[in-house]
Amino acid sequence: MSPDIMPEAVVALTMTEPGNKGRAHSRARAARRRKAVVVAARALLLVTVLGLWEVFARAKVIDPFNFSMPSKIWDQIYTWVMHGTALGSLGEQVWYTLHEALLGWVIGVIAGVVFGIALGRIAFLADVFGPYIKVLNSIPRIILAPIFVIWFGLGPASKVASAVVLVFFPVFFNAFQGAREVDRNLVANARILGASDRRVTLQVVIPSATSWIFTSLHVSFGFALIGAIVGEYIGATKGIGLLVAQSQGTFNAAGVYAAMVILAVVALLAEGLLTFAERRIFRWKPSDSDR
Repeated sequence: MSPDIMPEAVVALTMTEPGNKGRAHSRARAARRRKAVVVAARALLLVTVLGLWEVFARAKVIDPFNFSMPSKIWDQIYTWVMHGTALGSLGEQVWYTLHEALLGWVIGVIAGVVFGIALGRIAFLADVFGPYIKVLNSIPRIILAPIFVIWFGLGPASKVASAVVLVFFPVFFNAFQGAREVDRNLVANARILGASDRRVTLQVVIPSATSWIFTSLHVSFGFALIGAIVGEYIGATKGIGLLVAQSQGTFNAAGVYAAMVILAVVALLAEGLLTFAERRIFRWKPSDSDR
C-alpha cells in the first residue's frame, strides 16, 4: 500500500466506528418503538374484546346469564379480594392451589430430567423403558385425576400427583432429546482428556441439554396448574378449582370466569419469573431484538 493511500484508509476507519455506533443506536430505538407498538396493540385488542363482550351482554346479543360480562367478573374478583370466599380468604385459596402446583412441578421436573438424561445417555435403559413410556404417554393423563383422588383422598397429595404426571412427560422428552443432541465432538474430546462417564454427563451432557430443559419448563408449569385445578375440581377442601366447581354448581358464570382470570395472572407471573431466570442463566444467547 502506497503512503499517500494510507491516510485515506485511516480516515475511513475512524469514520466507520461512529457509523457503527449510530446504526446500533438506530436499531435500539427501532426495537424500543416496535416493543411499544406491540404493547399498545395488545392493550387495544384486550380493551376491544372486553368492550364488545360488555356491550353485547348488556344488549342481550349474548345471554348474560350464561356468558356473564366483564363488569360482573370484576365485581366477583373485588368481592373475593375484599370479603373472601365461602371457603376462606382468596389468598388462602390461591396459595393452596399454587403450593400443590409448585410441589408437583418440582417433583415432575426433577423426575423428568433424571429419567430423560439417563435414558438419553444409556441406550439399554432407553430400549427397556421406551415402550412403557410411550404407552403411558398415550394415556389421557387428565383421567388419572379421579384415580388419584381415590388413592390419596381429598387432600393435596392427589393434586400433586395429577400435577406430576402432567409435568413429567414434556420435561422428560425434552431432556431425552437434549441428551441425544449433544455434540459428539465435545463428548469425544472430554473422553480423550480422561473424563469418566459421570463427569461427561455432569459437565458436558447436562449443560448442553439445559436449553432444551428450560424450553419445557415454560409449558410444564401451566400443566402443573392444570393438574392441581382438575384435581381440586373433582374433589378438594380448598383451592381455586373448588371455587370453579362451586361457581358452576350455583350457575355463577362470573365466578367461573373470575377464577380463570386469577389463574391466568398466576400463570403469567410464573412465566415471567421463568423467563427472567432463563435470561440470567443464558446471558450468552442473543435476544430476539439482537438477531
